[in-house]
Amino acid sequence: MVVGLLCLLYFNLLTIAKPVAVERNDTFVAKSERSLFWGWAWGTESTVSIVDRTPPISFPSRPAAFGAEINDPILGYVIPLASFTKPCPGNSSSLEEVPENSGCPNLCLVGDHQPGDIWIALVQRGKCEFVKKVREAQRLGARAVVVGGLDPDKTGYPDTLVNMYSPDSSDVKIPATYIKYSDYMQLYTLINASNTTHSGFRTLSLYITAEYSAWEWYSPIITFIIILLLPSTLTFVTLLIHRVRAARAAQRDRAPESIVRGLPWRVWTGTGWEKHEGGEDPDSVPTNVDLEEGPKGDDDQNASTSHPTTPPSLPPTDQPWFESQQECAICLSEFAKGDKVRVLPCHHIFHLHEVDEWLIQRKKLCPVCKADVTQPPPALRPHVPGSEETPQSPATSTDVRPPSRPPTPAPTERTPLLPH
Repeated sequence: MVVGLLCLLYFNLLTIAKPVAVERNDTFVAKSERSLFWGWAWGTESTVSIVDRTPPISFPSRPAAFGAEINDPILGYVIPLASFTKPCPGNSSSLEEVPENSGCPNLCLVGDHQPGDIWIALVQRGKCEFVKKVREAQRLGARAVVVGGLDPDKTGYPDTLVNMYSPDSSDVKIPATYIKYSDYMQLYTLINASNTTHSGFRTLSLYITAEYSAWEWYSPIITFIIILLLPSTLTFVTLLIHRVRAARAAQRDRAPESIVRGLPWRVWTGTGWEKHEGGEDPDSVPTNVDLEEGPKGDDDQNASTSHPTTPPSLPPTDQPWFESQQECAICLSEFAKGDKVRVLPCHHIFHLHEVDEWLIQRKKLCPVCKADVTQPPPALRPHVPGSEETPQSPATSTDVRPPSRPPTPAPTERTPLLPH
């Protein structure tokens, strides 16, 4: 059961995970958006909005895992890097087919216009790592960077948001966010058709906001604790359920104390049994006084010394068979004068405190015949000396008798060893 729950948890982690991309020199590497130590349960979402349109046009985006956080909204003019830059001569990437507006270093300025102070760079994914694009836009003076996706028909990857990640980005000080390819193309088209200009470039007013979850930084610790404690917790719960079931089963096997205390009991007085009904407190009866003997003289005292101190073994015709029990089957000790015994419904007798402890703490069955003391007592059958017959039920006690077998001839030398 524990293994099955762990497998289910692992499957859920894979299901809710979203793609994350790291681009390294024309190589696309897909990873899970939230690794086990990067907070798979809580994420950060942001929105890129065009505010100089009525109504405003908004695109969902995802902030990068490097650079500055988008704590406050960012407002600026969005300008594609390809509007005023091109790959510098001698750049190794210029030998290859560089996608338009890729923003890969090194870029050189072209044209007579340069953007002002409050502008946001727009680049497209591909040909180099995300952190290099952001680092190049930061060098050119951008306030933030919006990275668009690639055409899914060409790459074969779905057009979804990814988490931009880089292990070495300590020098990046500006924020960056990622939008899907379809949103990037719509934004690029609207920029080319815009009537708004800034520093000589067609542009739009872009407004970037983000909502960081309070659990974003604590999620790795919580995830680690969950994975570490989940097997132990499941094991503890399994053992707890097992112990509860075992305790309930043991409770069902025991006899209720009220039933045990209600069984009749007796005291051996040295000359006979003194009978008591159930419910009477056995501790209130003294054990060192012969309750059936009154004041007696010397002759009576001499006669009392001849009385046996254990129950006499009388013939079964004079008393029921259980009256002739001389020892306790639990402690294997003979009953002595003053001993208190409990009489079970099956008519077996035992020392009172010993059998009470057995019935209440262990089993509700007679230690000898395994009869349930909580059930009605069985019918008492007289015991015939020397009788070895087994009791028959009313259904089998009929006059039908099995046919008698023919007499077997006396064995001779020709009698086979095994009958046919």
